Amino acid sequence: MDGMLSQEEINALLGSMEAEEQSEDKRKAPVSAVVDESDMLTPEETDALGEIANISMGTAATTLSILVNNRVDITTPTVTYTTIDALAQQFETPCVFIYISYRAGLEGKNILILREEDVKVITDLMMGGDGTNTDAELGDLHLSAICEAMNQMMGSAATSMSSMINEMVDISPPTANRVDFGEALTDELAEMAGQTFVQVSFRMVIGDLVDSEIMQLYPVDFARRIYHQFMGVTMGTDTGSAEAAPAPAPASPEPAPAQPQPQPMGMQQQPMAGMQQPMYAMPPQDINIQPAQFQSFMPTPNLTGIAPENIDLIMDVPLEVTVELGRTSKSIKEILDFSPGTIIELDKLAGEPIDVLVNGKFVAKGEVVVIEESFGIRVTEIIKE
Repeated sequence: MDGMLSQEEINALLGSMEAEEQSEDKRKAPVSAVVDESDMLTPEETDALGEIANISMGTAATTLSILVNNRVDITTPTVTYTTIDALAQQFETPCVFIYISYRAGLEGKNILILREEDVKVITDLMMGGDGTNTDAELGDLHLSAICEAMNQMMGSAATSMSSMINEMVDISPPTANRVDFGEALTDELAEMAGQTFVQVSFRMVIGDLVDSEIMQLYPVDFARRIYHQFMGVTMGTDTGSAEAAPAPAPASPEPAPAQPQPQPMGMQQQPMAGMQQPMYAMPPQDINIQPAQFQSFMPTPNLTGIAPENIDLIMDVPLEVTVELGRTSKSIKEILDFSPGTIIELDKLAGEPIDVLVNGKFVAKGEVVVIEESFGIRVTEIIKE
């Protein structure tokens, strides 16, 4: 009949639709690279790296939620392998590569990858927007803002890693680049083209604005280094101090009960007179009684004539520690004009160390860190007068 499809045409049409669906599924599915066994972590290393990333990124999520004033949830990570070529197939739209270098505690570099749209939402929230102003092209302002956010996020993550490996971990200020795999790669990415990375992927949800995937890329040798430092603390393999400890000296025989206990050096030449008398008996009048002479326990003689201080007596005295972000002066009129939302400019520049005062006395400088859900101060300099 005219206008009706034959069975062959129907089958061909259904087959083409199935092929399109399979092709779409392949584009959406993450691409996993095929790697050599020498570049693969053991199951123990994989599990440990995933746990470390889970704890550190959980702390980073708390920091990000403060920056964007929205709830941020990061799910349990998955650990796979990837290469730059595999990432080029996975990211059809431009993304942002954030390079994070470890300069203390750990030596290495990892890469945090965010989608371009997610970066625009985060930076808009940081600047006081509602997260919907994402029409503008990604520029230097977005990259600078996301670097500042990642600096604080990964700084708090480094603090968590410090507690896990029992060693201070510090990072350099991150740098960010917009990467479009459809264009020519930067020199740094081109050098990584043949390198295998351990990919730790998270699902990140920011309120009802972002529901996306972020990932961290670790070079395989750096991932193994993190594992060994973590296991060295967890399993207590640092036995050098126990092996170097001297063997206990044999117990000396106890003196006979009738023998007097040996006196410290300097006391044997000046025995106390009247030791054989009862405590209540009056000593004979013809005995010259003098104060007992004891050897000084000070390592060096006190030549100043001032009695030594015993600081242990005041160790329990509480002191008030104040952290001062900055100061400014305002007139009474300006203060009366304060209202919710008023911005007060302080005398310190952004990124400048803050002051730590003890009972009002300036003693140190430091930087703000986030420990789980509380602010903290990492002391960077002690002020010596």
